[in-house]
Amino acid sequence: MPANYTDAISMNLFPDLQERYTQEQLSAREAQRLAEFIAWGPVIFQASRLMIKFGILDLLRDNADGMTEDEIVSALQESDFKLSRYAVKCLLEASLSIGTVLVDQDTDRYSLSKTGWFLLTDQATKVNVDLNHDVNYEGMFRLEESLLEGRPAGLEHFGNWPTIYEGLSSLPRQVQDSWFGFDHFYSDASFAQALEIVFRQHDTHSLYDVGGNTGKWALQCVGYSQDVQVTVLDLPQQISLMQANTEGKPGAERIKGYGINLLDQNAQFPQRDGALDAIWMSQFLDCFSEEQIVSILQRARSAMTGRTRLYIMETLWDRQKYEPAALCLTLTSLYFTAMANGNSKMYHSQDMERCIRSAGLETEEIHDGLGQGHTILVCLAR
Repeated sequence: MPANYTDAISMNLFPDLQERYTQEQLSAREAQRLAEFIAWGPVIFQASRLMIKFGILDLLRDNADGMTEDEIVSALQESDFKLSRYAVKCLLEASLSIGTVLVDQDTDRYSLSKTGWFLLTDQATKVNVDLNHDVNYEGMFRLEESLLEGRPAGLEHFGNWPTIYEGLSSLPRQVQDSWFGFDHFYSDASFAQALEIVFRQHDTHSLYDVGGNTGKWALQCVGYSQDVQVTVLDLPQQISLMQANTEGKPGAERIKGYGINLLDQNAQFPQRDGALDAIWMSQFLDCFSEEQIVSILQRARSAMTGRTRLYIMETLWDRQKYEPAALCLTLTSLYFTAMANGNSKMYHSQDMERCIRSAGLETEEIHDGLGQGHTILVCLAR
């Protein structure tokens, strides 16, 4: 596949993104403030994370009339975090400027802002905070090196692996929890709708789950269909995690594992005795460069028959209904750069479609708006 982007005639964007990304949104003063917000970004992140961890945002949410500094200090003495008045004052004043709390000038009582409420209660925000603190924060210092060299230089903070996937089983438990929490949150919300597409709209009795991780999708499949046979294709160490996670659960006897390193261009998909109805790739191809995606899809095609459908479920950043989702996705690309593998990203749909065509496949259907902004591309062999 040509390593250029000149075949894309224009950048297609869903309406909310088009409105925000094609024209200036801010006044000069607002733009200046945002520039400073970026400059102080690491401090803003840590201060806001600690407002959650120390329970200060919880206190403000649970006290409708607000709280003074002294009341907050007193309440914290009964918690695990006995902060001094100095510490509370610093965090509250910073949070005023950040925009997560408000203050009543007449009573000096602090309350939770709308932004603070989302920071505290929105599950997507929570998994993003955990990922950025536990997985990304220290390694992101080496983003410049990663961009220049095309490798995940920040991953060396945890170990000497070529990609984070080889090291997942060896990461500290808290890091694993945050990584899988992030990964599963975005895919799990789409499963119910995805199962309808795979099993109701099409007749599926055999399925390859490529990059199946801990087997959550495989378990969903055998729970939904009483006769489907699922083979999970993943790195050998991930197959071990999958087998441990699925052991003894309903339908586990219909789940098999196949260890494969799909970065090895000579590693072929297993040939199945009898028809293969479906190949499933959920949040998988974003773990690879475009050239690697084409290679993987070509090898998937070699295992397909005329009736096999390939389902690609991805959060394509240009096909998001609301702009904050696109913000999260384009920044997640830099996690891939610094921490995951150095060469993959969250893709624009035109880039993914080009890879599909280059692999000898064609898109039969597109399903948008699943779960947390997922799209399913249903592909056939040409």
